[in-house]
Amino acid sequence: MPGDGRTARRAALPRRALDVPPGFPEGYAEGGGAREALLVLSALRGIKPYQLHELAWAHGTAEASLATIRRGEAGSEADHEWARTLDAIEIERRAAALGTRFVTPADDEYLPVFLDLLHDPPVAMYVAGSPLTQLPDRVSVVGARNCSPTGNEVAMSIGAGLAGAGACVVSGAARGIDAAAHRGALHAKGTSIAVLGSGHDQPYPRGSADLVRRVGAAGAVISEYAPGVLAEPFRFPARNRLVAALGKALVVVEGAHGSGSTISVDHALDLGRDVFAVPGPVNSPLAEVPLALIRDGATMVRGVDDLLDDLGYSAALQVEAPPTLEPDERRVYDALGGSGLVDAIASETGLTLSSVTTVLLSLELKGLVRSEGGRYARRVVASESSTR
Repeated sequence: MPGDGRTARRAALPRRALDVPPGFPEGYAEGGGAREALLVLSALRGIKPYQLHELAWAHGTAEASLATIRRGEAGSEADHEWARTLDAIEIERRAAALGTRFVTPADDEYLPVFLDLLHDPPVAMYVAGSPLTQLPDRVSVVGARNCSPTGNEVAMSIGAGLAGAGACVVSGAARGIDAAAHRGALHAKGTSIAVLGSGHDQPYPRGSADLVRRVGAAGAVISEYAPGVLAEPFRFPARNRLVAALGKALVVVEGAHGSGSTISVDHALDLGRDVFAVPGPVNSPLAEVPLALIRDGATMVRGVDDLLDDLGYSAALQVEAPPTLEPDERRVYDALGGSGLVDAIASETGLTLSSVTTVLLSLELKGLVRSEGGRYARRVVASESSTR
């Protein structure tokens, strides 16, 4: 994307000490007391990830960083008190009771993409669900919380199509586009990663708790915050950097001026990730961010088929229909070896036109069917050798 637009957006990012080296010092997360120190550091309420990163390089180890905060030389006054009173064993016990694993930079599950965040890599992660190393082909989807019905449908279709193509959908579990992308992946029986801006026991909004649970059962839920840490406004930009880092590409579906999606875009650009945007009506406030991104050089995608093509998922392998299909879904899916026209499918299956239309929509949301020009066909995904 052109430099002027990128520079203007980057001005909104927090100022960081750009002379601090990337990654962590050798031995930072190792040694007898490192794990306990990192548990406490992850539970502090005021200190920010880039400040923890600066402390790491200033003092060398997690223990020394924590000691600096306990002496009152870094962090907020509340952090000083918390650092002196928090019990690392109790933090890990609460995390385990929630079904989460504590992952540090010394662990294999700490993904190298987190270190792409040169100035604020997370010092630790709490992970529920599948090991992150088992979810390698990831694409991030973000957008408006107060999305339109069309935006919700597009995001769900993108989530389902990516999942059907074998990709893991990454988003922030917020209402609107995030939730729709997760639901699409789940509907297609695929995998998804939800990145929280709070502790695992404090999902935000509260209404997303069931969705987060389902995402964790099918994929993974991660947070850099210990149990009990509340979702506060400043944590969401921090969460967005993790969403951007996890994906090999970032897709933006709707966003009004000032949307938090632009923060995700800034991070994606800094990380060298591809950025895609779904256009909308020029008179719609929700189209402001995607249209501005396209004007600045982001790749326009009209829907999931454009996205899959641009990401290199060529038509090499057909999606295998799961055995859990309903009888009518199976009949329609099996009939798609023919012309793919709705009336022809109805004639072959003996179903009504309205029933066929409903079933085709369900199959499309599951990532098993694609539509083009009024015709339907079984969706295909790439072989491993055909992806970039």
